[in-house]
Amino acid sequence: MDRIVIADDHPLFREALVSAVRKARPQAEIEECSSFAEADAALARASVDLLMLDLKLSDVEGMTGLNLVRTNHPAVPVAVVSASEEPHTVRRAMAVGAAGFIPKSSSLDTMVEAIGQILDGETWVPDVGEAEAEEADLQNRIASLTPSQLRILEGLKAGRLNKQIAYDLGVTEATIKAHLTSVFRKLGVQNRTQAVILSQQIDLM
Repeated sequence: MDRIVIADDHPLFREALVSAVRKARPQAEIEECSSFAEADAALARASVDLLMLDLKLSDVEGMTGLNLVRTNHPAVPVAVVSASEEPHTVRRAMAVGAAGFIPKSSSLDTMVEAIGQILDGETWVPDVGEAEAEEADLQNRIASLTPSQLRILEGLKAGRLNKQIAYDLGVTEATIKAHLTSVFRKLGVQNRTQAVILSQQIDLM
């Protein structure tokens, strides 16, 4: 039986998502959450087959919640649900590691289709047009980073030194240096300055 967590602070939209899940997976166990803290607790209690995460919750906003889930629960597929349908928002969510992106304006049938595909291990995104080749390549490079490497890259963007990032993550400075080697290789850059310039083209948070 699938266990699905729905995190949205709007009761009416939670109800719509529950209806869509019931149609896609009638036997699913559904847990409703109105905040990110509640969702995080639900993820910690037992295995989850799908988290449906609103980008704007009372205690977290933007890509921060998605980043935290990808870091703390990397095996859990996340379907982002959002009132924002801009192509760059969809692409950012997918680059950070979402399994799908469901606009809140979607019809019930579209939501059912999206939920079913994601639970079947596929990705689902709305038709937002073709991205420029260079942008798509950057998204792929960012998406290739592990959650730890993403956090290190965010530290670089914030201007933090290796030892400060090591302290933030609770690891040694040598570990950070080793990770940076992989980060530079995956991004196709030679140093931290180039990495920061490249990463600024996508809002990781």
